[in-house]
Amino acid sequence: MDVAAFKDECGICGRVLSSYRLKKCERCKRLYCRDCMVPDVATGDPTAMLCLHCARRIVSPRVVSKYDGLTRHLKFRAAFTGMVKLTFARIDGLIGSNLPMEAYKSESWWSNSPSSAHSKGWLDAGWETQEVNLKEGFVVFKKVRELPRERGRGRKANLEITKPFTPVPVRPLRSKIPSKTKASKLYARILNLERQRNAARGQIRGLKPRSQHEKRLFKPNEKPR
Repeated sequence: MDVAAFKDECGICGRVLSSYRLKKCERCKRLYCRDCMVPDVATGDPTAMLCLHCARRIVSPRVVSKYDGLTRHLKFRAAFTGMVKLTFARIDGLIGSNLPMEAYKSESWWSNSPSSAHSKGWLDAGWETQEVNLKEGFVVFKKVRELPRERGRGRKANLEITKPFTPVPVRPLRSKIPSKTKASKLYARILNLERQRNAARGQIRGLKPRSQHEKRLFKPNEKPR
């Protein structure tokens, strides 16, 4: 069987190429075309090819804090409240992992120290811990400052109105006078409709109306023999 008959799609550019023109990435194990792959930037081995996505993750890795989920949640709650009570189980769900054992045993772990990596999770969101209850397993956060809005969000709401709003002037609609030709055609159409309506009212069921020839030959009250 011909190998060229097998085709697949590149994971980046989306081109459908023959299988022999695609190569597997050493990290994600997906198929890509040769234009979307580079040699391994970590080892420099030209035989080990990486896709552009994996190469970008190696060159500029994204550092995400473990408590980034807690930071996002507190920023969201800051829009409509100034006090938040969260259980330890709820915080486990927000960060996607379990809190260290020290968080369940020591209240000093919840201190608002900017040098601690975990405390930056709520300090960076503008919150501080106000109450910690180890027995019942919850912590109360209090909002202490407002964060500046991100650029590009709420830009229309922050615009200052320097002068009162003036609506666009509306031009009055001018009624156009119809031409004499259109008026005469309209009048003739109305007369034709009236004639048809009168003829339909004067008709007797079972009898046909007189033709113009019969009307000229006979008088209006005389019936033809």
